[in-house]
Amino acid sequence: MRNNSQGLLRTTYAYGVAGVLTLILLLAASFWLVAKTQSASDDVLQSREKLGALSNLLATVLDAETGQRGYLLTGESRYLEPYQTASDNVAKRTAAVDSAFRNDASDKPFIDQIHTAIDTKLSELARTVELKKNGKSTEALAVVNGDTGKALMDRVRLLVGELTSKVDSVLHRAVDQQRTTASLARQVAMGAVLIILLAALGAVATIVKYTRELVSARQEMETMNVGLEERVKERTADLKRANEEIQRFAYIVSHDLRAPLVNVMGYTSELEASLDSLSKIADDPQLAAVPGGPEAKVTIQTDIPESLGFIRSSTKKMDSLIKAILKLSREGQRVLTAEEIRLDEFFNSIAAGVQHRLSELDGEIHIGKPLPVIESDRVALEQIFSNLVDNALKYGVVGRPPKIDIRQVSSGWGATVVEVEDNGRGIATSDHERVFDLFRRAGPQDQQGEGIGLAHVRALVRRLGGEITMTSELGRGTTFRVALPKKLQIQSEQASG
Repeated sequence: MRNNSQGLLRTTYAYGVAGVLTLILLLAASFWLVAKTQSASDDVLQSREKLGALSNLLATVLDAETGQRGYLLTGESRYLEPYQTASDNVAKRTAAVDSAFRNDASDKPFIDQIHTAIDTKLSELARTVELKKNGKSTEALAVVNGDTGKALMDRVRLLVGELTSKVDSVLHRAVDQQRTTASLARQVAMGAVLIILLAALGAVATIVKYTRELVSARQEMETMNVGLEERVKERTADLKRANEEIQRFAYIVSHDLRAPLVNVMGYTSELEASLDSLSKIADDPQLAAVPGGPEAKVTIQTDIPESLGFIRSSTKKMDSLIKAILKLSREGQRVLTAEEIRLDEFFNSIAAGVQHRLSELDGEIHIGKPLPVIESDRVALEQIFSNLVDNALKYGVVGRPPKIDIRQVSSGWGATVVEVEDNGRGIATSDHERVFDLFRRAGPQDQQGEGIGLAHVRALVRRLGGEITMTSELGRGTTFRVALPKKLQIQSEQASG
């Protein structure tokens, strides 16, 4: 199922990649086609501008010639008005032609020739009009009837016509380019749509197939999970029973170990009492004259007391360890009771319990307020935080007044998180984990203890459904972070009991 699912996912990704690549290619082609279309459109607009400018210029020259001929033939001054208007507009029309062809250096020779021909033609027209005004009609008509005026006008038409034909060719090519680009754009769009449609259909088909397999797998999973919850409950109950058996076993073993230990301690006391009688014999001067007497004196006065001291210290150590095991066993059997606890008042009580020790050490304890209200087991909380505060006072730095800071910090999963920070001796990095182990202690062994405090604290915190972590720097201090649920869940525990 897993390999098949991976294959389906890879196929889906392939279709998706194909669609994305097609879109990218379509986008690139669209930019290119738009650029081509824009270029062709610019050519069309420029060509039309050029044609219009040339047509207007030629029409203006023709208007001037028409007005000149009407005036010469009729002598009426009303014909001079269109002539004069056309003559005045020639300069503006010429400037329009220059502007239209400003970016075409290859056409400049044509433009110069047109300017020269028009200037010559206008000069010829102005001369005949001036002759007519001066009463020299015969001379003016002679100029008109001659070939000079016609040749000049033909020259203007020829030059304008040649340039117009050239611009027409550019215009036709630009229009053809627009048509070709539009056709290519339609083909590209249709091809891209077809590819994207095929990729989408393939992806949908793959997803449908994958979904069917998921539904089938879920049905199989549901079939396999029939009764799984009951089996989990059975295994949980078995684990709880096994844990209870272990706790009872630890209690029985610890209790039974105390019986021979008490006997050893009793016989040790009897040996110590008998040693008093032997000590009197050892002090008798006559003992030195007895064979082996000096060695017996050394044994009575030195070896036996030293051995009894070792036995006494070992039995005391073993007795404290057995008591610790019994304490842990009893705590594991105690039923938790949830009650509303105002942490402000709770930590005030903790601080009041150690106030006399703080005063002796010139220390201080600061409780950051306000603190929330939670539902938990008060006895367990008192054991947890009393132990942490007690450790902060016990493992301080000589000459440094202890300072303890208790505060709430934010939590990402809705728990109540309380930090207990001190400025004590700190814990080396290599010992950060071992301090939570049973009967394991870190740092100088200059304080009394069996090494069960933090192990007991972590067991209690976990039993409350929380977790405890620690950060510490040697010589700088330690911070314990206790995360607890806002409401203790003990229904399953009570039900199992």
